[in-house]
Amino acid sequence: MSRTKKIKIIVPIVIILFLGAYGRHRQLGQESNVVGRLQEKDMNEISGIAASGINQNLYYIHNDSGDTSRFFAILPSGELKSTIYFKGDPRSGYGVFDCEDIAVGPGPAKGKSYVYMGDIGDNYSARPYITVYRMLEKKEWATKSKSNAEDVAPIHLKYPDGPKDAETLMIDPIERLMYIVSKRQDSVTVYTTPLNYKVNDTVMLTKRCKLFFKGLKLFKWITAGDISKDGRQVLIKSYTKVYYWKRNGNEPIWQTVQRVPQQLPYTQEKQGEAIGFTPDGKGYYTCSEGVYTPIYYYAIPQK
Repeated sequence: MSRTKKIKIIVPIVIILFLGAYGRHRQLGQESNVVGRLQEKDMNEISGIAASGINQNLYYIHNDSGDTSRFFAILPSGELKSTIYFKGDPRSGYGVFDCEDIAVGPGPAKGKSYVYMGDIGDNYSARPYITVYRMLEKKEWATKSKSNAEDVAPIHLKYPDGPKDAETLMIDPIERLMYIVSKRQDSVTVYTTPLNYKVNDTVMLTKRCKLFFKGLKLFKWITAGDISKDGRQVLIKSYTKVYYWKRNGNEPIWQTVQRVPQQLPYTQEKQGEAIGFTPDGKGYYTCSEGVYTPIYYYAIPQK
């Protein structure tokens, strides 16, 4: 066989072997980030994740539209520890309309930790207002299979520039502000409102800034975000990317996120709409919609 013929045979084989090894390397890399898998069929439309402020190694997740007014307490392995029900909006047959994100942070009682459930989804940008429910965290949520949230305190929020679809709710413990980031526009908008509010009050959000992320529409839509427990770090994610910022001093978060972000590792999920810091701020978890979907953990690169 001539040298030329040998090269024509060998080169394609080498390319195939290289692509196979590369694909296996990517697969192993993705598998190494999987730390658990959701273990209940009811958890099939996950749209938010947040670390408990009082129970070690416990995380809250929830479904989006179509589910009742409830959320789940799980371990990073995906094991369900508790289902927590809360009193929602009687106008909805489900108690809520479209819960899209969940956050944990301070509230009215000093030294207490609260869960904030964001019923903020609005696919058709038609809701006259959105609602966030604040609930006092309980230790029993780590062990009791079913529980009812008490001291449920809703606040109704309006946008100053008309209804928006949003899937990102964040709590800033330093300035004690609630953050909402819109989802679908070419440049998304950041809004805030104080954590201190009157129960069932209707409040106009404050428009803070616009953020532009490169990419194709749909793929770059903003689906989740989180502020670390100490208020020093910020995560915002789209369907395909995770963006990260460090806060400078006590500057407002809406100023922090206007700087060029660092892009962090992320394995693209089926429909990834959930991201949350670990309590120590050294890493983050992501999860997707779907039955028995994997839970991914990523360490934040240290510079």
